[in-house]
Amino acid sequence: MKLTGKTRTPRQARPADDRLNPEKSFGYMVRRCHRRFDRLLSFHLAPYEVKTGFWYYLRVLWIKNRVTQKYLSDMTNVSENTTVSMIAGMEKADLVTRQKDDVDRRKIIVSLTERGKAFEKKLIDNVLRINDVATQGIDRAELDVCAHVLTRMSENLAREWDRLQRGKKEARQESDDEESN
Repeated sequence: MKLTGKTRTPRQARPADDRLNPEKSFGYMVRRCHRRFDRLLSFHLAPYEVKTGFWYYLRVLWIKNRVTQKYLSDMTNVSENTTVSMIAGMEKADLVTRQKDDVDRRKIIVSLTERGKAFEKKLIDNVLRINDVATQGIDRAELDVCAHVLTRMSENLAREWDRLQRGKKEARQESDDEESN
């Protein structure tokens, strides 16, 4: 077989759908950024033997102590089952206590222990430094736009989630109505 001087190149892949490019996906970019925040947070919490998942609940409790597990779940945007599990772990670590509400015995009130309260002073500077690192070299105006855009995206996604949940509930209701006929 005689070579003709043409260089063989591997078969060229057809151009990928640009919509699949992770650098153009807001979900991918937000997740990547969150993972990097999370890694630094874990690094700063590790010397105190505080799990990263605990941080989100501690932050809520430092702002408002003595709240229901449901409130913590809503404020951290985590399922109630996961919140119950996390709070149990935090209770074992002597960061919080749980007790039944005096008025509504079905509700569980979560409160910081003295140890949980003390961690605020120990951790807050390191955690604030993570935000400083993340925002380094970015103009305040750009950060304000970013915060505004992320808030609006979050609201849009929450509305869509609520819409889907309502549709699911309505579909179940219709199915139940059909079965009872």
